Amino acid sequence: MSEYQYYEFLAVDRPLTAGQIDDLRKLSSRARITSTSMVNTYHWGDFKGDPERLVAAYFDAFLYLANWGTRQLMIRLPHGSLDLDTAQRYCDTESAAAWAVGDQVVIDLTDEDEESEWTDEDGEGRLAAIIPARADLAGGDLRLLYLAWLFAVGRHEIDDDEPEPPVPPGLGTLTAPLQSLVEFLRIDVDLLAVAAEASAPLSRSAPSTAKLRGWLRGLPADEKDELLLSVLRDGDVPVRAELRRRFRAAQPDHDAAEAAPGGRTAGQLRKAAGARWVERQQR
Repeated sequence: MSEYQYYEFLAVDRPLTAGQIDDLRKLSSRARITSTSMVNTYHWGDFKGDPERLVAAYFDAFLYLANWGTRQLMIRLPHGSLDLDTAQRYCDTESAAAWAVGDQVVIDLTDEDEESEWTDEDGEGRLAAIIPARADLAGGDLRLLYLAWLFAVGRHEIDDDEPEPPVPPGLGTLTAPLQSLVEFLRIDVDLLAVAAEASAPLSRSAPSTAKLRGWLRGLPADEKDELLLSVLRDGDVPVRAELRRRFRAAQPDHDAAEAAPGGRTAGQLRKAAGARWVERQQR
């Protein structure tokens, strides 16, 4: 079977400039480069660029897939949408890490499955299916971070006696982008099921236009001016994430929707997942 490597970089918050596109073209003459993406597929050879450096300098997301089993996803969060301490509470292992790029945070998830067989899998469309989860994380939904921690638990990079981090609500009803993340990282379904047992259901419905309008009216005029200036200068994605986070924090039921303190250890979760697997096989 021939070698297959798929690299995809995505600019979400703002398009690439002409100068940035020229810089990227110097790294690869064969890549498909647009104002918002760079895609490269290899059946021999390798990409000469450094994905970490490119995410730090140009892109908001990166996905890598090789048919010998390696998979990687990097997501860069806009300024102010996620603090590094929170990210590292969930992502502090070799396979699930978080690091700072100036005032931004990058989540780096890598699955090095050396025992997997070579496959005919294609990378096209995978990043597009996952990337909406970035906006949810920027808006305060911590399920992506918990899934990253669970991914490391499944890879036995978390000690048995290590307590789980706060458990966000909604693990039992993942969105389509989060489900795509689970499938891409090959997170154990039994491990996810037992983890979801301690996750509260998502009780919030989408806020009405009237409720949003009333909340916006209460914002000071100078804050609104700064937000509009950010939209004109930087694009609307970081501003939308900030507004969503602030709106959620202002709601009376905000505390009930927050992640609940974890009461289990990584070893207990792995043991429960193993028991669930045995039960499924018996059925």
